[in-house]
Amino acid sequence: MDIRQLELLLAVVDLSSVTKAAEKMHISPGAISLQLQNLAGQLNTELFVRQGRQLVPTPAGLRLASHARSLVRQMREIRQEFANNPLTDNQPFHFATGATTLIHRLGKPLRALRKQYPNTHVEVTVLPTEEIVAGLLDRRFDLGLISLPFSEEQLSLIPLFEEELLILKPTTRGQTAWRVGSISIEEVAAAPFLLYPKRSNMRTMIDGFFGSLNVSPEVVMEADDTEAIKRLVESGFGYSMLPEFALRAKPRFFETFRVAGRRLARTQALAMAKTEYPRALTRSIATLLEAEIRA
Repeated sequence: MDIRQLELLLAVVDLSSVTKAAEKMHISPGAISLQLQNLAGQLNTELFVRQGRQLVPTPAGLRLASHARSLVRQMREIRQEFANNPLTDNQPFHFATGATTLIHRLGKPLRALRKQYPNTHVEVTVLPTEEIVAGLLDRRFDLGLISLPFSEEQLSLIPLFEEELLILKPTTRGQTAWRVGSISIEEVAAAPFLLYPKRSNMRTMIDGFFGSLNVSPEVVMEADDTEAIKRLVESGFGYSMLPEFALRAKPRFFETFRVAGRRLARTQALAMAKTEYPRALTRSIATLLEAEIRA
């Protein structure tokens, strides 16, 4: 017994005619009769009797038709769910990103996403890169926006833009304009720092940068949240190193610097798990976000 036989059975039950059912199902009347005979033989029961020119289902045929309607409906729902058409895909879409990028770069792109896919249930999760990657690999997330470099051969990546990481230090003079000055390696080496936790991808990049300067900074505090670190710097707790876009908005009681001739930058990229059967909606949303972020 297969789903096609059940679909043919229902067509004959509904139309009371093999000929009309054959026209509807785009198959010959003889082929329908053969399929119904095979189905009756598999179940060891009569499914139809002829009354004049009409085929009338037996009680067994009616019972089977009741089961068949439910099964055929479920099969159609399964086919629709896995049709992989971005315009009809109504399953939840899971997107993950870092907090800084969400706050400073994703406002307009996410509005465009909601406009393009108003009926798609989009869930946004805010996590650091390493946790986003873990979620992509175990299929908890469909798409992520992560910081590179990050070594992971099981990901498909779409690089978007480069963002410099700058050193900031507190100042008592309120800043009214964006400006990046120059800071000496000696001052960096002597300063107390507030940094991301050791486990984070951002901290790995920053530690590598300090290593290239032959500096072992005094880390007096660690925090996951970029905005929290920025406020602590403004309050005079120490220096830090943060992404440029988080610093541009309204510099107040901190100043930004780079070490002359030494530049540290991260690349922001859309990432998805490599798979033999990619979700078409993921590709479509990735293309939309890429265009909006680059605009």
